[in-house]
Amino acid sequence: MPNHLQVETLENLVQLYASKGVTRLYMKVLAKNNNSKQQIYLGASFAALTMFPTLGIFSDPNDDNPIFKARLDFYWMMAGGALYQAPATQIVFYPQYPEVRLSGFLEGCSNGPSDLLDQKTCQPGRLMFFGVHPDGRIIASILPHTHAIANEVRHAHGIQKIRVFYEIPVGADPKEELLRKLKEIHLKGWMNSRKLDTDGNDLPCNDSHCGGYTFESEFGIRPNGDADPDFKGWELKQYGVRKFTRLDSSVITLMTPEPTSGYYKSNGVIDFVRRFGYKDRLGREDRYNFGGIHKVGVKHHRTKLTLTLVDFDGASGQILSKSAGISLLTDEGEEAASWRYEDLMNHWNKKHAQAAFIPSMCALEPSRKYCYGNIVKLGEGVDFLLFLEAMFNGRIYYDPGIKVENASAARPTTKRRSQFRVKSGNLAELYLKMSTVDILKV
Repeated sequence: MPNHLQVETLENLVQLYASKGVTRLYMKVLAKNNNSKQQIYLGASFAALTMFPTLGIFSDPNDDNPIFKARLDFYWMMAGGALYQAPATQIVFYPQYPEVRLSGFLEGCSNGPSDLLDQKTCQPGRLMFFGVHPDGRIIASILPHTHAIANEVRHAHGIQKIRVFYEIPVGADPKEELLRKLKEIHLKGWMNSRKLDTDGNDLPCNDSHCGGYTFESEFGIRPNGDADPDFKGWELKQYGVRKFTRLDSSVITLMTPEPTSGYYKSNGVIDFVRRFGYKDRLGREDRYNFGGIHKVGVKHHRTKLTLTLVDFDGASGQILSKSAGISLLTDEGEEAASWRYEDLMNHWNKKHAQAAFIPSMCALEPSRKYCYGNIVKLGEGVDFLLFLEAMFNGRIYYDPGIKVENASAARPTTKRRSQFRVKSGNLAELYLKMSTVDILKV
């Protein structure tokens, strides 16, 4: 019989998880059908995929249905705090139901709580804990249904219910640290425009993107294209406004992924812009652009392309094909550029599960300066299906800024920026929880 974890109180359990370096801790009360044969139910949406770090989301090549899976770096914590890896553990998302389940959690593991997960003998009311380590490991444990900690959790202060999980505080709250830092930046008032180089040196900055660079420099963030969140699990999104009393009409760039297939990928950006772009509208010689707001189902008047959610049913909110994605299509159905759903899902879940949106104002005289507002928006918990639904309804749109200069030269110069954008007033549609916080009151 497995040698189970022995703890008496919730405080004991939290201390043990904290000693392992865990920074987030969740608990789920298991139903009778949450077992090793029927898997463990984690919810009815992609949201569970954002709570736990994964080793990448992929579609199941052996199933005709659009089933998505994600491997976990998963360990069972047993007696004395010993850890045992369960290398086959994965999250499985079944869009046709929809539901998310945990599977493979005992396969290949030398010591796990197999008796508490046996279909024949397991009891409803067991307590399963998921500890999230900053390095991506998931450390899990199970307590029997009779354990007193269940009652403690239900009556403890500071514990939130998130769908089917309870979130149990462990150590300092990264959200509180973030809000304190944002307050500090706000109180600095106007600051000189700048950016950090790759070595961390402060450099002057004088272009339209400097509001973000100046803000990031306050956090010591260097421009590196890192796919991880900016600050302790939080993605930071600065956006410009004219007044801090008008925060809902600005445009925010959510992500800038390069197309992964279509004419853009097979023929290159130069041929793509020559074929689907247009001469510079300001009359700049030897320059071609590819830009403009592209919304789902609407043919763009200049590029003649239609943004399409291939095999996504807007009525039911379901992905119908595992190989489908977002595409720019010609009238004949040719792919000009495409992004696979699973690639976008990986990026969105990893980068945007928790995001802070901070307004900024810019002054140009006597030199470029920025200040940052005290009213910030905090988005927590994403479901990629919400992202697709927002695109289907025209809230998120494709607004590229791609150009080819010196187009007639042997080696033209290019700029690539495939932007998916949203109005700040529509952000709440993308998150399971959206709150507006006055950082002067925290």
